[in-house]
Amino acid sequence: MPIFDVSLDDLRRRTSIKWRRFEPDVLPMFVAEMDVHLAPPIAARLQLAIAEGDTGYSELPLYQEAFASFAEWMWDWRLNVDDMALAGDVMSGMRELLLASTAPGDAVVINPAIYPPFRSVCRTTGHPLLEVPMRDDGRLDLDGLEEAFSGARGPKPTAYLLCSPHNPQGTVHTREELTAVVALANAHGITVLSDEIHAPLAGPAHIPFTTLPGAERSFVVTSASKSWNLAGLKAGLLVAGADVRGVLRELPSYVEESVSHLGVLSHAVALTDAREWLQELTLEIAENKRHFADELSRHLPALSYEPSEGTYLAWLDCAALGLESPVTSFHEAGRVRFGAGTDYDPRATQHVRVNLGTSRELITEAVRRMAASI
Repeated sequence: MPIFDVSLDDLRRRTSIKWRRFEPDVLPMFVAEMDVHLAPPIAARLQLAIAEGDTGYSELPLYQEAFASFAEWMWDWRLNVDDMALAGDVMSGMRELLLASTAPGDAVVINPAIYPPFRSVCRTTGHPLLEVPMRDDGRLDLDGLEEAFSGARGPKPTAYLLCSPHNPQGTVHTREELTAVVALANAHGITVLSDEIHAPLAGPAHIPFTTLPGAERSFVVTSASKSWNLAGLKAGLLVAGADVRGVLRELPSYVEESVSHLGVLSHAVALTDAREWLQELTLEIAENKRHFADELSRHLPALSYEPSEGTYLAWLDCAALGLESPVTSFHEAGRVRFGAGTDYDPRATQHVRVNLGTSRELITEAVRRMAASI
């Protein structure tokens, strides 16, 4: 049975953001929730925990051990439990690492269009932003990063928030690109914090940042939540490079205490017992991307979409349609809701982010509504 085989009636009974934020007749394809049932091993583990009343505080390093096993299996990345610490989720963990590794007022580099919480993490911690936009082809602008790291674009930064794979473009950074980032960061004293929450979906093509030579003073922040659709079961992981493991031990106790015990149990079993489910999921996502491209070609040939390597998201430029606000037009006239491009970059007024983690039937319906709206 296909993983995305969940009926629209079943989906509309859900009470999460995706299915309750907008009007009942709107088809939601904005927030990064997938339209799946839980992988059977995860559902079974949660049912056992509920049956046994195992709903207290986490203690055992189950999640760390599971991620170490998964990382070695997927990326030949050998980790120890001492390399990792728990956090409530990826962005709260990134916030705490940013506070621990920078001084108040230090500038931070980001690559718009970018996942919106990157901006809020910097804003709420009092860190000025230096923006180095992604290139038009969706790749990192290495020359721009060198200028920003050196202080030629404004205040001299001390940290770089990397999104790997990139959200919303879906770019999987190459080893050559990341090696260049390491060299630039070391040359200019920049701490790299790499958000790798979408990494399992990219498979072996993904390069974990701290595995690169010279990246011993960097951090990876990750979770099983995106790849196994566990956003409501909070559990993140902080992975330190070899030279900064001590930072994890110095984090406030509430960072680890904020993790959900059911989150730890579900994320751990996802990483160990739901690998075949993940592999099937990645195949279906690739099919969904091709199907989306075909449907656009058929019904909205003015738009061009090239499937990305990573994530289950599509970053779609709608400028050719001549709409003042594509996201508003699709919502109000077409009754389909995408992510607004301006949430990721204020300049991206003609872009929308489309969640393709759903059935091909709903992708077909979404494109039909897009076309009907214009």
